[in-house]
Amino acid sequence: MSDEAPSPRLLAIDDSELIHRLLQVRLQGERLELHGALSAQEGLQKARELMPEVILLDIELDTMDGFEVLAHLKSDPKTQDIAVIFISAVSDTMDRVRGLDLGAVDFIAKPFEVAELKARVRSALRMQHLVKMLEHRAQIDSLSGLWNRRYFDQRLQQEWSEARRHGRSLSLIMCDVDRFKRLNDQFGHPFGDQVIERVAQILSGGRGSDITCRYGGEEFGVILPSTAADRALEVAERHRVAIESHTWSGHDDVIVTSSFGVADLTSLPTDAGMEQLVQAADMALYRAKQSGRNRVELATHQRLEATDSGG
Repeated sequence: MSDEAPSPRLLAIDDSELIHRLLQVRLQGERLELHGALSAQEGLQKARELMPEVILLDIELDTMDGFEVLAHLKSDPKTQDIAVIFISAVSDTMDRVRGLDLGAVDFIAKPFEVAELKARVRSALRMQHLVKMLEHRAQIDSLSGLWNRRYFDQRLQQEWSEARRHGRSLSLIMCDVDRFKRLNDQFGHPFGDQVIERVAQILSGGRGSDITCRYGGEEFGVILPSTAADRALEVAERHRVAIESHTWSGHDDVIVTSSFGVADLTSLPTDAGMEQLVQAADMALYRAKQSGRNRVELATHQRLEATDSGG
């Protein structure tokens, strides 16, 4: 099996068969997966299905012009970040300005000059690669190396939607380091950072399907797709024991513990939203803290109702 990254996808939206054949010839030899659409509607559909890195978009189309297509692409959260290069036989300055104002990254005039076409496509692909790298880095917590809260919210929403749509299980573990402020005050912030880093390693060292994030401060969230509460409890307990058993270099007599709250979809009313899953796991975590810390608590539907009615 090859470890080579897949070729970037390029979608050409143009109502001329000749242009598509020309692009196939002109871009031959480039490391590209080339796709074509002959109408605006087909182009918009393929853009959502293929999620190409770059779209070559003709201004003169059938039912809507290229500017309208671009506006549709930029208004759709799924396709708004795709790099769009306008192509047109008319090299009008106002068309260029309008296209760039709408969010296009470049403009190529027909007929194509081979070297220029390749150079502009390569430039757009490089830009997309850099943007994705920056987006990835913006979702990583610098201290723990885990996904951050921003990613947690996005990924939990995604997993929540998938679980609801396909009737799958979904569990969430919330973990909080016990008496973390006291550790910081007694041993200093460098030791506190060491605790965060090591707990992050333990929580992310479990099952490959689990998504571990730093939720904030000394709190972590672990998303467990296709996992029911009983299995999530086992995972949380394993993490709890591993944290409690860890020996801290230079602080051999220190025992660090963590408390855990677990919730799954069965913990919630049928009309509940994603926020209620986080709330249920947080409430279970709070009970673990109130019950003496260094323990795992499970959210239940009955307990949620009792809390909602009892204040």
